[in-house]
Amino acid sequence: MSKSPDPVHVIGGGLAGSEATWQLVQQGVPVILHEMRPVRGTDAHITDTLAELVCSNSFRSDDAQNNAVGLLHREMRELGSIIMQSADENRVPAGGALAVDRHGFSAAVQEKLLAHPLVTVERGEVEGLPPAEWGNCLIATGPLTSEKLAQEIHAATGADALSFFDAIAPIVYKDSINFDIAWFQSRYDKGDGTDYINCPLTEEQYREFIQDLNEGDKTDFKEWEKDTPYFDGCLPIEVMAERGPETLRYGPMKPVGLTNPNNPNVKPYAIVQLRQDNKLGTLYNIVGFQTKLKYAEQTRIFRKIPGLEKAEFARLGGLHRNTFINSPEVLDEELRLKARPNIRFAGQITGVEGYVESTAIGLLAGRFLAAEKLGKNFQLPPLTTALGALKSHITGGADASTFQPMNVNFGLFPPLEQRVKKKERKQAYTARAFLDFDIWKEMLEEKAA
Repeated sequence: MSKSPDPVHVIGGGLAGSEATWQLVQQGVPVILHEMRPVRGTDAHITDTLAELVCSNSFRSDDAQNNAVGLLHREMRELGSIIMQSADENRVPAGGALAVDRHGFSAAVQEKLLAHPLVTVERGEVEGLPPAEWGNCLIATGPLTSEKLAQEIHAATGADALSFFDAIAPIVYKDSINFDIAWFQSRYDKGDGTDYINCPLTEEQYREFIQDLNEGDKTDFKEWEKDTPYFDGCLPIEVMAERGPETLRYGPMKPVGLTNPNNPNVKPYAIVQLRQDNKLGTLYNIVGFQTKLKYAEQTRIFRKIPGLEKAEFARLGGLHRNTFINSPEVLDEELRLKARPNIRFAGQITGVEGYVESTAIGLLAGRFLAAEKLGKNFQLPPLTTALGALKSHITGGADASTFQPMNVNFGLFPPLEQRVKKKERKQAYTARAFLDFDIWKEMLEEKAA
């Protein structure tokens, strides 16, 4: 019987760190997983559970044939992702999206990891870069990397520190919503048609809402935060409102694809949607309402929304500062730090944006590290796959001088080899990806046999 390799250290027990740990132990490599909570908390987390979701409870579209993130879901499931498995087990209604009961999801991830004989979880902050005696290791500390570790990462990369703000949407108790006004319906009746709660606004109510957002009291920035940009995929609602009075009506408050059964003859001017946040269906988050409004202002303004007049909030919105490295400049194609190749990075700190993308990079980093630890070669995923396109973007595909966080999208994929009608283009990308991924996966399995 071959001797088990020495354990590797994974720093950070979020989505990427949990996924990387799972991939490593599935390959027979022991892992010491470091998570600083609850010894040290953050401004965004509220539990000490591994893989806690701090923003939305949605993993976005689950459509693998028409959506790049849905395609990424498929590829990760095929590679035995613990995050996707736990998400599927704790799914809640969300139309064509994959949304989860956030507490059940995190509990499932933690339970699986703690039950694995090759996983050791150590609670406590790692205050700097890993010591030399740790050997090969992985940093997946995410957007809330502690200040001491962030400073050492900055010093080791020799690159300017990059940061952006991320905002959190409020969560409402379902039994405090007025269903004489609000109603259940998914836009265009996707899913089972009852995955969202809808609150209609007249033009007058919408205009007043925009004015309240513009004039509401917001969180003040510290001096060092003032030049930190927002990520466009998670803008605070009041920042969107500042971009123009109609911005929200063409964004999270668009009224299309919905009919108000309480007043079917009047078309709403705008609609606020709430999405189920837990399996019990007792909590709903307000879709697209990430905010930096102060708590008292959130309560005052959001209770003006028809149907939410007496809303009780399980959590109000918030704002936190995210940190990411300039990956195209400082990482190699296997996510190793060029200045210290024994250290890999994974997750949102690498400049990918979103739960699924962060997890995907954790999956790849875990596979890369396992192969290196076991003395094997792990062939890079094809650029035509979602995994390959996303990894390529952060390890050289993006312009380092203008690098910003990025969701997976078909713009990261190589162009199609043949001309395709615009309405068929997404399916052409995914069909090519299916084929190339399946060939690549079969090759991996043959090498592992």
